[in-house]
Amino acid sequence: MAFFGMGPSSRPSSNDTKLYDLLGVSPNVESNELKKAYRKLAKQYHPDKNPEYGEKFKDISFAYEVLSDPEKRETYDHYGLEGLKEGRGGGGGGGMEDIFSSFFGDNIFGGGGHPFGGGRGSRRPGRRRMKGEDTMHQHKVSLEDLYNGKVAKLQLSKNVICTSCGGVGGKPGAMQPCRTCHGRGIKVTIRPLGPGMVQQMQSTCPDCRGEGERINEKDRCKKCNGMKVNKESKILEVHVDKGMREGQKITFRGEGDQQPDVESGDVIIVLVEKEHNQFKRVGSDLYMEHTIGITEALCGVQFSLTHLDDRKILIKYPPGKVIQPGCKRVVEGEGMPLYRNPFEKGNLIIKFNIEFPQNNFTSEEKLKELELLLPSRPETVTPSEDSEEVTMLDFEQSNSTGNSREAYHEDDEDDDHPGGGPSVQCAHQ
Repeated sequence: MAFFGMGPSSRPSSNDTKLYDLLGVSPNVESNELKKAYRKLAKQYHPDKNPEYGEKFKDISFAYEVLSDPEKRETYDHYGLEGLKEGRGGGGGGGMEDIFSSFFGDNIFGGGGHPFGGGRGSRRPGRRRMKGEDTMHQHKVSLEDLYNGKVAKLQLSKNVICTSCGGVGGKPGAMQPCRTCHGRGIKVTIRPLGPGMVQQMQSTCPDCRGEGERINEKDRCKKCNGMKVNKESKILEVHVDKGMREGQKITFRGEGDQQPDVESGDVIIVLVEKEHNQFKRVGSDLYMEHTIGITEALCGVQFSLTHLDDRKILIKYPPGKVIQPGCKRVVEGEGMPLYRNPFEKGNLIIKFNIEFPQNNFTSEEKLKELELLLPSRPETVTPSEDSEEVTMLDFEQSNSTGNSREAYHEDDEDDDHPGGGPSVQCAHQ
């Protein structure tokens, strides 16, 4: 027996209020308030904005699908979710089973897949629709974007089912099996290789493009020209959260190319980090190099740095603590924010390069004064009387002199000097 014409206020008592709870409304809610509640939640959990809440969005949509229909709502009010599945009360039947399948898959009636804990044995196993291929897109982001977070708009071109023919490709009944492949979508080619030997090759039928069906040109849809789909542009909002990494994926469920009788695949955005001119990211830490003079290395460092969020930070290192060439120092808490925990950050690691002064940068008298301020020299061993004194040269100068000497010896050999002994070359300083 079906119940019709009963408003929310005359609703009989039922223990199953899960659909109302999903939308955050009472069982006596009016239709206009129900719609407001659904729109608010749908906007909050829409996959375009929050891809990780795709299942939550499905549950909300299913609840509104049922409660916004008076007959389905009446059935649910009296018999709950089980009544909807069993088609009781006049508002369910096969149509309700299709609604369950469209949101949660045909296997919902197998007992284990019910999102609200229902299911009492297998009724109709059904067959899930084949899912189309996912579409991958690379999205280049700067280190500033990964540090601060960013919402980028990405325009994509995808196939959508033709609205003019509904994805049929032409007039009703105009679709005929392809004569080339006999409706199989595959063309088989047999090529003889020799006596008693053949090679069989399979390829996509060129006439029907693997669909197994064709439409006469005169019966084709004027909008899609029998292709069943049209190209359409869509703008996706890509939310790059603070702390995301190179190679991380952002998924838009069901935003891939559409095909008739095929579940749309996903659009997957892969983040590609652009090289930064100052910082390098390693995990949650930031690395950089900084060049200072010998005075700063010995007497303390102080310099200003513009961070990735345009903050000016003053970095200090106290006098008396010597900075050696190539050493590293750490500024805690000034690295990258952690993903989904942006108030926690890694460290900033600075590698120091020391720039020494030029030769003869001051007078000999000043150098003697400077030497008094520096640590004492090691004791010089007194040379013996037969010690030979030599002077160091710059490495580059030494190499060039060696090359000249080799050339000089080659010239000596070519001249074939009668003495035959080694020649002597004077070096002028």
